[in-house]
Amino acid sequence: MHHQATSKRVRVFDTTLRDGEQAPANGMTPDQKLEMALRVEALGADCVEAGFPASSPSDFEATRKISRALTKCRFATFSRTRREDIDLAVEAGGTENHEVQMVATGSDIHLKYKRGISRAEAVSEVSTTVSHAAALGVTHISVGIEDASRSDDQLLKDLTETAVSSGATCIILADTTGCMVPQEYGELIGKIRSWVPDAVRVSTHCHDDFGLSLANALAGLEAGADEVQVTLGGIGERAGNTPLEELAAVLSYKSDFYGMHTDIGLDGMYEAYTALRKMIALAEPRNKPVFGTYAFGTVAGIHQQGILSNPATYEYVEPAVFGRERSLLIGRHSGRSILRHLLEGLGAGLTETEIDDLYRRHIAERRGSDCEDLEVLRQRLALELGRREVHPLPELKPELAG
Repeated sequence: MHHQATSKRVRVFDTTLRDGEQAPANGMTPDQKLEMALRVEALGADCVEAGFPASSPSDFEATRKISRALTKCRFATFSRTRREDIDLAVEAGGTENHEVQMVATGSDIHLKYKRGISRAEAVSEVSTTVSHAAALGVTHISVGIEDASRSDDQLLKDLTETAVSSGATCIILADTTGCMVPQEYGELIGKIRSWVPDAVRVSTHCHDDFGLSLANALAGLEAGADEVQVTLGGIGERAGNTPLEELAAVLSYKSDFYGMHTDIGLDGMYEAYTALRKMIALAEPRNKPVFGTYAFGTVAGIHQQGILSNPATYEYVEPAVFGRERSLLIGRHSGRSILRHLLEGLGAGLTETEIDDLYRRHIAERRGSDCEDLEVLRQRLALELGRREVHPLPELKPELAG
C-alpha cells in the first residue's frame, strides 16, 4: 500500500483516554492511561489527549505523567471555557508540546438547557479563555465547538472567528450527538474551512450513534479537514467515536482514492487494543471491523473453498497487515473442501463413502452455532484414523497466503 507523491497526510488525534475513558465502565488509573498513551504514541498518533485535568485529581495526575513521558507526539488536555480549567491544565502539563483544547457551547439547545447563558456570553467566554491560554504561553490552542452539528451559521461563524482572532490554532467541529449523515457533516466542515485561514487546523470529532462516525470523518476530510479525532476500538460516549483502526485501514487501502494517508502503524493496533480491553474489562466483539474475533475468520464452506485456493477470493482487508491471523473454523456450514484439506495433511487415502461418513459425523450434524478450530478437528481425525505420524497441515500457497 503506497502513497502518491501528492498524498495529503491526515493528522490523527487520539481521545481514547478522554472521550473514550469518560464513557461508562471505561475508567482507567493514571498509570494505565500512561501505558495506553505510550502505546498510542508508538502507533504513530500525532496527539494523545491525556484527559480533563480540572475534572479530577486522577486526570490531573494522568496529564502530569503523560506530559513528561511522551517523546514523539503532542499531548492534549480538555477544558471548559474557564480560566481556572486552563490554569489547572497548564499546571499539570506545562506549556511545551501541550495542546490546550477547550470546549465552546455551540448550539441554542445547549446554551439554554445546559449552560443557561446567551450566545453573546458563549462567544465572550471563548475570547477571554483563548486569550488567557495564549497569555500563559500556550502555542497550540484548540477550540472544540460542542454540538456544532445542531448550530447555525451565525453562531458558528461568531465562535470560530472569535476563537481564531483571539489566538486559536485549531477548530474542532463536534457532532456531539451523532445526528449528522456524511453529506451534512462534509458541508459543515467545508463551511468552517472557508472561514478560517489555511494555517488554522480543522479537526473532526464524530460520534457513532447512527454508525456513521467513520463515514462522517471521511466526508469531513474530503471537505478540507486536516485532522480526525479517534479512539482505539471506537470507545466513547454512548455508541462511541470514530475508531482509530477503521480510519487507518481505510486510508491505507484507499489512500489513492482519497489522495490521503495517515502515519499509523497498522500491525501494532490489535496488540494495543487487546491491552486496552484488558484494562477496562471490555469483551472482544465477534464481528467488529479489523479487531473482531472473527473479522478474519470463516466457517462457511463456499468461503473456505475460495480461501484455500486463494485468500484474495474473500479477503480484501488482509489479516497479516494488522498483525492478525485468518481462522478457518469448522461448523455445520463448512464444506467438504476443508475436510479434504485436513485429510490431505493426514496422508489419508479414503474412499468417497468414507469421506462422506466423516463429513456427516464431524461437520453436517453439528449443533446450531457450535464451531471449533481447524486444529482440534485435525487431532480428532488423526486419532480416529489411527494416524500416529501427523503431517503438518498443508500450507496455503505462499504467494497467496499474505
